[in-house]
Amino acid sequence: MTSLASTIAADLQPIRHPIIPAKLGLALALAALADWLFYGERIGLSLILFAVATVSVSVLFNHAALDLRRAMTGAAILVAGLVPAVEELNTLSFLILVAALLMALLLATNPEATDLAERARALRNFVLLGPFRLFPDALQIFNMSAFTRGIALWLLPTALSTVFVALFAAANPVIEQWLSLLNPKLVFEYVSVPRVLFWTMMLALVWPFIHVRWRRRTAATTDIADVPLPPPLPSLVSAEFLGPSTILRSLILFNLLFAAQSILDGIYLWGHVALPDNLTYAAYAHRGAYPLIATALLAAAFVLVAMRPGGPAEKSRVIRPLVYLWVGQNVLLVASSILRLDLYIDIYMLTYWRIAAFIWMGLVALGLILIVARIVFDRSNQWLIGANLVALTIALYGCSLVNFDALIADYNVAHSREASGKGVQIDIDYLLTLGPQALPAIDKAIALRPAASEGCLVSRRDRLVEQQRRDLAWRSWGFRNWRLQRRLDVQAKARSGG
Repeated sequence: MTSLASTIAADLQPIRHPIIPAKLGLALALAALADWLFYGERIGLSLILFAVATVSVSVLFNHAALDLRRAMTGAAILVAGLVPAVEELNTLSFLILVAALLMALLLATNPEATDLAERARALRNFVLLGPFRLFPDALQIFNMSAFTRGIALWLLPTALSTVFVALFAAANPVIEQWLSLLNPKLVFEYVSVPRVLFWTMMLALVWPFIHVRWRRRTAATTDIADVPLPPPLPSLVSAEFLGPSTILRSLILFNLLFAAQSILDGIYLWGHVALPDNLTYAAYAHRGAYPLIATALLAAAFVLVAMRPGGPAEKSRVIRPLVYLWVGQNVLLVASSILRLDLYIDIYMLTYWRIAAFIWMGLVALGLILIVARIVFDRSNQWLIGANLVALTIALYGCSLVNFDALIADYNVAHSREASGKGVQIDIDYLLTLGPQALPAIDKAIALRPAASEGCLVSRRDRLVEQQRRDLAWRSWGFRNWRLQRRLDVQAKARSGG
């Protein structure tokens, strides 16, 4: 029985660390192969070649765990799955190929899964958790020395800071010009953000096939009860990787980066200082609104993870003030985004998406403030979710009572070049898409542009009037339509009286 216990313990023992760098190297080779086969190319036979290459690398590292009979069965399933994809690659043949790969891997490397329920559970865990195991597994390499642990502590701050710099460059033409002075063209000529994301995705997808791990059942017999269990699977968020030291370094870097962006907004956006050459306020305003909101959302997610209830950083007297400062800078960032969008609307008029952006920005700012309230008053994440849901419900309910069609149409006509001498010309085609509620504004636009009354415009306007009359039938009656009809009647009387 002792030999049986030692055999089981050996089977359950995880793969040694020294082999992980070799696995990472071949995973990178597979990602490079995927880049050559797939990126910017039409996919067909290339997918079959990549699947065969992935299976070959998987066999190379997992041959010791293979049972010949089960491996032959898995190979037969894999070949059967490749046939439809060779015939024609479409959605169905792709799904069949993926299912065949998963079933072949399960049969060849997981002899413990014997019935249908166990196999389904194993495949579910593999699909849902497998792509997220690359980074925790790679972090095992950084546990060899104090130097490499120091590198690991700076890994997250540096990576997120790079993301924030990229977002700021997308939002701020001034920062983009500064970065261009560093002359990164030699590197970025071959490296782009979409390509980096593609490599990351491919690494995450092939890693579970290279570093195969299934959740093992624990033996229940008393003969092997004293066998030490293997260490648990690495956590997706390691304590050292997101500990107080990493969070402190991150917050220091983030506050410095956000302070630079806030100072630039204070100079150019709020202070109206002249922009550098070849930059206009319209371009400055338009570039910033949406990337800065993405930045604020990413910052909020980091704060929630870093300051999670019961976490090591929640009670830190050094980290908490830095969190408050950073959230305050994010609120200022959202305020700058709102001002940017307002300046852009002054020039390019109002649309549904821009109104939605205003509402969304307000909710983001409120959410950031609620995060601070959760930390200050020591509330739970459930309270935070409830408060945000209440705010969202109030916002949506309020929006349901607002006549946005009339609001957009009236604003665009009143602020058009024909009416105010500034902005852009009236886009009557867009006004007509807003429906009958835009009729009063459309009549004003036609009066401001008599030439526009020619052609098919009048007939399109009359169709909206007919639609409005149909909406006044008792089955489709609405208070908003009734108010519109009264407004149209008053305008018609005023025109006839004039």
